[in-house]
Amino acid sequence: MRGLPVWPGGHGQAGSCRAAAAALRLPEGACRPALWHAGTVAGFDELVAEALTAPFSGWDFSWLDRRSWTEPLPWDYSARVAALACNARTMLDMGTGGGEALSRLPDRAPRTVATEAWPPNVPLAARRLLPLGIPVIQNEAAADNMDQDGVSDGGRLPFRDGSLDLICSRHESFAAVEVSRVLAAGGTFVTQQVDYHDSDDLAQILGIETPEEPESWIGLAGRQVTEAGLAIEVAARAGQRIRFDDIAAVVFYLKAVSWSIPGYSLDRHRDRLRALYQDAGAWPVMTSGHRFLLVARKPG
Repeated sequence: MRGLPVWPGGHGQAGSCRAAAAALRLPEGACRPALWHAGTVAGFDELVAEALTAPFSGWDFSWLDRRSWTEPLPWDYSARVAALACNARTMLDMGTGGGEALSRLPDRAPRTVATEAWPPNVPLAARRLLPLGIPVIQNEAAADNMDQDGVSDGGRLPFRDGSLDLICSRHESFAAVEVSRVLAAGGTFVTQQVDYHDSDDLAQILGIETPEEPESWIGLAGRQVTEAGLAIEVAARAGQRIRFDDIAAVVFYLKAVSWSIPGYSLDRHRDRLRALYQDAGAWPVMTSGHRFLLVARKPG
């Protein structure tokens, strides 16, 4: 630990950290002293350089494990998928990224396959999944669900009609009609999605105006799934608190998901990030994430 912030009523000790956690209403164990570095060996430019050179591939955010915390969602997406996989013969993981989440599932269907539309991720996923007997197919990306018009939506899935018992999609756009086409009668579609307003807090910190958006797009996703012939069994929304412990964590996260804040660039917002780094009272930086879960079944 290079340095601790001074919390109100304390001096960077564990007791004051627990008091801060109580003030923020964080769950037990969520508090970890912020890695505020002003006046210490690691300066702003050094921390930014560390974040920029930190490894990131596929969808692997493990570098953040020691410098951030994310509140668990009220559902466990991986556990739900694994439970359904126990009764499935065939299974598809859409948008597998680098295969990170799929490789860690405790249970998978005997015949499991993954698709990935982003070309750089395909060989990464193959290296991780092929030794597990899981083929990886590069497929056509679907248009963002919010932009689909029923004409040029993309997202064609390279599978026969009714050939899959379970399809899961974590943070991947999908063409509901394609999901329904390849899903077997009685099969299940499980998707967890990033909801609107997910990056609003970071955008505000950076001085970036956020667009006018509905509260959620779970209703749109539900309509797309229903119109494709599936019956919704679960529809749930949740917010989750995300804590960044130092400026390197913020810069790394923005590097990984820069597309989530239109207009962001490190060069353009370096002064804002430097000011955040220098503001001891801002740490740890707390933001809000937004997710939703849909589980739908094809009538059998």
